[in-house]
Amino acid sequence: MVSRAWIRELTGASAATAARWYAQRQQQPEGRRHPEVVCTVEGRHYFDQQAVEAFWAAWQQDVGTGRLGAAGRRRGDGLGANRGGPGREQRERAVAVALERLRAGSGHGRGLAAQLAREHGGAPRSWQRAVNEARKRYEAERR
Repeated sequence: MVSRAWIRELTGASAATAARWYAQRQQQPEGRRHPEVVCTVEGRHYFDQQAVEAFWAAWQQDVGTGRLGAAGRRRGDGLGANRGGPGREQRERAVAVALERLRAGSGHGRGLAAQLAREHGGAPRSWQRAVNEARKRYEAERR
């Protein structure tokens, strides 16, 4: 029997990929399906080693391993535009626009981010982040 950590070591897969293989096993063809759990000890799942090796051989043959280690996002510090760079400058301009609107309207109004997105372009979610940051600054000014 082998653990998921052993499977990750064998395959070079990330924790997220190994978890996804197991979670989505029923969606895969029979020959390429991740093995079922043989037993659980203290919350850890263990799998039959031969079944795991057969799964991995089938996966390599049918799917390949070119994307292993890439979970869909580039590595970063997790802080997004908070550390500087070109994204930070754009965010600061958006925050300034939102802060000006908050000052003119004496506070946060519902739908402000969507309105700013329509007026200035860009994604409503990006404007929502800018409005949230501007609102924090606005509230700090008023204290």
